[in-house]
Amino acid sequence: MAFWLYKSEPFKWSWEMQKAKGEVGEEWTGVRNYLARNNMRAMKIGDKGFFYHSNEGLEVVGIVEVCALSHPDSTAEGDARWDCVDIRAVCDMPKPVSLKDVKANEKLAKMALVTSMRLSVQPVTDDEYFEVCRMGGLDNPPV
Repeated sequence: MAFWLYKSEPFKWSWEMQKAKGEVGEEWTGVRNYLARNNMRAMKIGDKGFFYHSNEGLEVVGIVEVCALSHPDSTAEGDARWDCVDIRAVCDMPKPVSLKDVKANEKLAKMALVTSMRLSVQPVTDDEYFEVCRMGGLDNPPV
């Protein structure tokens, strides 16, 4: 099992919109960065991740899981270079965890959210996952 972080601008795709997709989930489309694409290609069904509101909010607001493996991105207009996974909402973060709080936590100093802030799909270590869940008041985080 691996953990990830998915960034989304809430005016384009919000946590509420993600939750509304239910068990079916939604394609995580529009990623046009090779490292982020490769991260999605490495994902397995059931991998968990943070849903992060970027630009507005700057906070982890929920937990998602991969529900379909890497496949061609339907928004790539036939460009075979770009893949995506499908994710579905698992649970809300009881207390959203802000970027400011992540940066202030020494345990998270090497987290990609701090060191590779522009990357839209990032790996998260086990320790980082559990620390952010603790910060967000998620006592029994999904794994």
